[in-house]
Amino acid sequence: MKTAVFTVILLGMATQIMAQDGQVTIQQDPKINELVKLYTKANANTGFYQIQVGFGNYQKAQDLLNQVEVDFPDWYSKIEFESPTYRVRLGKFKTKLEAERKYLEVRKKYPDAMLLKPEEKATKS
Repeated sequence: MKTAVFTVILLGMATQIMAQDGQVTIQQDPKINELVKLYTKANANTGFYQIQVGFGNYQKAQDLLNQVEVDFPDWYSKIEFESPTYRVRLGKFKTKLEAERKYLEVRKKYPDAMLLKPEEKATKS
């Protein structure tokens, strides 16, 4: 008897329960979009510290790049052409401290490596 009464009450309550529909409205200052654009532009114009591992003709640079990719597989590496030589560069380091730490690590394997400062790009207003 108690179970039947409890079941009827439970079914009666279940039919009265409904999901609620909600709507979220975000009110945001329009200047936030301008700040996001400015932040993106500022980060696009900042360079990265890189480590130049070596240079030479294309074949030498390609061989060196292959070796660098084996020694440091998780790091960004590339060959850049600056007339008349090809240069093998490693990493994209945002801070000088991070770059110097990685540079010390690279120098163990490549003693002729050089730490390159980021190039400042001209900003257009």
